[in-house]
Amino acid sequence: MVFFRKKKDMPDGLWTRCDGCKGMVYKKTVEERMSVCPECNYHFRIFSRDRLKLLLDENSFEEMWGSMVPCDPINFQDRITYPERVTAEQQKTGLKEAALVGKGKINGKEVMIGITDSSFIMGSMGSVVGEKIARLAEKAKEQKLPLIIISGSGGGARMQEGVFSLMQMAKTSAAIARFQKAGGLYISILTDPSLGGVMASFASLADITIAEPRALIGFAGPRVIQETIKRSLPKGFQTAEFLLEHGFLDRIVHRQDMKKELSRLIDYLQQNKHDKLSQNSTN
Repeated sequence: MVFFRKKKDMPDGLWTRCDGCKGMVYKKTVEERMSVCPECNYHFRIFSRDRLKLLLDENSFEEMWGSMVPCDPINFQDRITYPERVTAEQQKTGLKEAALVGKGKINGKEVMIGITDSSFIMGSMGSVVGEKIARLAEKAKEQKLPLIIISGSGGGARMQEGVFSLMQMAKTSAAIARFQKAGGLYISILTDPSLGGVMASFASLADITIAEPRALIGFAGPRVIQETIKRSLPKGFQTAEFLLEHGFLDRIVHRQDMKKELSRLIDYLQQNKHDKLSQNSTN
């Protein structure tokens, strides 16, 4: 007689599929590596509040304008109304909107920081996102602090707000321009995906532009472009590595090194700015 050992039930949620190497990876290992695949270094998309924990000193983040929520300026409706969609997204993500902004510290250095979260209506930019980014730039100018914005938007302009959404591109760009004219340091971090109106406005206007490895970056996605021009695209088109090679990015930084790199850049660039001001005053 043959006896078989009873197979133990495998708990759900122990493994996750990597979109980079297409393999199954142990979820706990991925989480321990800041949501980076241990096999291929693919950077999983993460929520905005989780990213803040990785970048900022513990308990240093002070959220600003957190109660701001969108209205329904054009009475938009598809399968459900716009207010119903916003409510559903708020319940799903725990966020009030796609942008989370405020003040924090990186290795003791104060910064103004904003994040667009692709989990909330694909991180699309409506009037609230635009207002928060513009106010953040104004606050950074007022307090003379470095400005860091992490972009994660696959939705571009938010169609549910029509032209009011498109206006945010000009508003955020103007606010960034005023901040830079006043001598402010602006660092943009592009994550997967960074597309559409966000990429066509504030995300591409920084003094230093950094991307995470293999992030998809551009205006329209590669499939849309290929179907429009009826031509094959170069290998790796619109990836962070392709754009670095063609001069659009300043550098690509692994998620595990991002906080250290931001701290180093702020120290160096702020000191360089101070030295130039001292030299000008002497002359």
